[in-house]
Amino acid sequence: MSSEGRSGYRVPAPAAADLVAWPEAFGTRFTVMVDTEEEFDWRAPLSSTNRSVETIVALPETHRRFGDSGVPLTYLVDHPVATDPAAMEILRRLVEDGRSAVGTQLHPWVNPPLDEEMIPANTFVGNLPPALEATKLDVLTDAITQGIGVAPRIYRAGRYGIGPATLALLADRGYRIDSSMRSAYDYSPEAGPDFSSIPNHAFRCGPGRAIVELPLTTVFTGAARSGGVGLYRALGRIPKGRGVFAHTHLMSRVALTPEDMPLADALRAIAVAVGEGARVLNFAFHSPSLVPGHTPYVRDAADLAAFHHWWDVVLADLARRGVRAASLDDLIAASAG
Repeated sequence: MSSEGRSGYRVPAPAAADLVAWPEAFGTRFTVMVDTEEEFDWRAPLSSTNRSVETIVALPETHRRFGDSGVPLTYLVDHPVATDPAAMEILRRLVEDGRSAVGTQLHPWVNPPLDEEMIPANTFVGNLPPALEATKLDVLTDAITQGIGVAPRIYRAGRYGIGPATLALLADRGYRIDSSMRSAYDYSPEAGPDFSSIPNHAFRCGPGRAIVELPLTTVFTGAARSGGVGLYRALGRIPKGRGVFAHTHLMSRVALTPEDMPLADALRAIAVAVGEGARVLNFAFHSPSLVPGHTPYVRDAADLAAFHHWWDVVLADLARRGVRAASLDDLIAASAG
């Protein structure tokens, strides 16, 4: 089956009434999610044969580093990890801290059944027929439940590739939080979803508003940041427009991740987000970045040292601002009101 020719799913903006009203006592918080996945060549086409998960052995040391700062991690696990006994044993030990958690990340190209045509558009699982998306989700949810001993409650689509059926499928399976939306990003040129209308604020969505959407936080910084998505899109149509605006500190689009986001930019983004009243800052990184040579963000030992330094400085900055870490349990409880 093919999904060539699709323009992608334009995700609608939430209604004001659907925004989560975080309790005052919850304060301003942050969360760290780890896309816990197989290794692959980021420059090559995605392939169903890439199932090595050797970098999972680096998780315990990183988990300890975050734990020493009082920060729980939420590991979003895909099928190669969920079906690897050694990897799941490592994750079972990590969540014994009572604060960290394991959730779901669906990479359709390595998640059975592999009934779809292997074309770029089908790497966004929401482009597949709902029945196939549902079966893939069931296979992965069951594997994680068996491996960890509890059903996952948070989901992320690989490549942020949700579709019109995704939220209903999650609600039917007891998921509570989705984190597939990447505020201010547009993947429609690749037949992926368009999140241009999605804010950083958490909101209720899906059938019966049963799902809390926690978008990956993206902040526009610089003197022209009020131009937002519209200006950023327009700059993309001008040769080197975005680069010039970033270099002159007029506008940068900054996602909260150490991967390809310079430390100084991240600190400015945190300041803007907190100043604008964001209540939950959602950070993320990929597990293969913990071993040099597996992602374009960490190519060698110097890059890995810079990765850890990024987190040391960012966590210190958050602590100075009084922004505390939130676990998955914290997020579910605080959003339940």
